Amino acid sequence: MKLLILGGTLFLGRHLVEAALASGHTVTIFHRGKTNPGLFPGVTELLGDRTKDDDLAQLEGLHFDAVVDTCGYFPRIVGKSAQALQGKTSCYCFISTVSVYTNWPESSPDEESPLGTLDDPTTEELTGETYGPLKVLCEQAAQVAFPEGALIIRPGLIVGPHDPSDRFTYWPHRVAQGGEVLAPGSPELPIQWIDVRDLAEWTLRLLEAGRTGIYNADGPPMCLGQLLATCVLASGAQPTITYAEEAFLQAQDVKPWLELPLWILGLLGRADGGATRTQRANLAGLTYRTALETVRDTLVWDAQRPQENAWKNTLTPEKEAAVLAAWKNRPAG
Repeated sequence: MKLLILGGTLFLGRHLVEAALASGHTVTIFHRGKTNPGLFPGVTELLGDRTKDDDLAQLEGLHFDAVVDTCGYFPRIVGKSAQALQGKTSCYCFISTVSVYTNWPESSPDEESPLGTLDDPTTEELTGETYGPLKVLCEQAAQVAFPEGALIIRPGLIVGPHDPSDRFTYWPHRVAQGGEVLAPGSPELPIQWIDVRDLAEWTLRLLEAGRTGIYNADGPPMCLGQLLATCVLASGAQPTITYAEEAFLQAQDVKPWLELPLWILGLLGRADGGATRTQRANLAGLTYRTALETVRDTLVWDAQRPQENAWKNTLTPEKEAAVLAAWKNRPAG
C-alpha cells in the first residue's frame, strides 16, 4: 500500500511508520517538522502546517491507498485536511479516543454509546471537558469528507516505548527504583490500556483489509496489582507497595490520573470496572502482546532517556514521601 500519515514522528505515528515499513508498504509523512525531523531517512517527508492551504497544496497530484490522521484535535482542521485529500485516497483513518463517550468511564461503552456534545461547537479551547466532544466533531468532519471511506478508531490509554505522556511509564520506572511505592486504593483497582505497537499493527491490518466504520481499541481489563506485580517481575526489583485509601489520597491533594497514573475515581469495587468494550475490534483481528512484554520494552526505552527527564503527569518523589509518611502517621481508626 501507499500510505500517508499525518503526523508520523511522535508515539503512535512513529510506530505506524515502523510497522508499515516492516510490512513493505510505501510511506509518506506530512508534519510540521517540530518533532523528530528526519527520523525516517527512507520515507518521503512533506513539511507543512495542515491549517495552511499553501502547505496542503503539496498533496496535489499525489494518490494514496489510505491516509491515517494521528494528530487531529479540532474539527475545522481535520475537515480541511480530509477535504484536501478527497479524490487522492479511498480511506481516511482518524485516530480518535474513548473520551468521546459521555458515559466513560462511569460505564463500559461500546461503539453505540452516547457521544459528548459542546454548547459551542466552534470552540478551539482544548480542556479536559472539551477534548472528547471535539474529537466527536473531528470524527464527523472525516465522515462528511469520506462518507463511504472513513475508518474511526477510538483507543483507550495508549502506552509503551516512546510515550511522551509518562502516564504508564511511571509505574515500571517507579517500581524498578525499589523502596516504598505509593499506590492508590487497592490491588483490585481496575485499569485498562493498549500497547502502542498492538494498536499500530492492527490499524495497518484494517487498512490492508479495506475496513471502514468505527472501532473501540483498548486492551484486556486488568487490575493495578497485576500491573505492579508484572513491573516487579520485569525489573527484578523488590519494592514495598503501599496502597493508600482513595479518600486519604484526595485529602492529601493527590490528583487521580494526573499524579498517580491509571487511577480513576469511582472504579474500585465496580463489577465492570469501567472497561471499554472491544468485541467489534477483537472480531476484526485486534490482538495483544503480554503485559510483561509491554513493561519490559517500556523499561528498556525508559533507560535510554536522559536521567534528568522532566516527568509529566506523575507524583514527585518528594510528594510521594510526604504522603507515605502521612499515611503511616494517620490517626488510628
